[in-house]
Amino acid sequence: MVEIIILIFLTKSIGALAAKKGLPSRTWKIYLILGWIAGEFLGAMIGVMIFGIDNLFSCMLVAISGALGAYFIIKNYLTRLPDTMDDDIENIGRQ
Repeated sequence: MVEIIILIFLTKSIGALAAKKGLPSRTWKIYLILGWIAGEFLGAMIGVMIFGIDNLFSCMLVAISGALGAYFIIKNYLTRLPDTMDDDIENIGRQ
């Protein structure tokens, strides 16, 4: 349940960042959700390979870190994109 609440706040953050960059926020929110699920699944698989199926807590920690890794990858990619240019030349003569 806590994961869903965290994911809601992170999607709002990614959506605001995408809007700042002039990109469609819904698309980047979907990318984040898909990346979160893929990162968590991959992290769970790695956790099971490392710790075994009996150590569920450690496996879930690795899964959450995989999901957060996907968030940081998407955020880093969005941060590197250029901001939208507000050209002042278009605003000459407007009040």
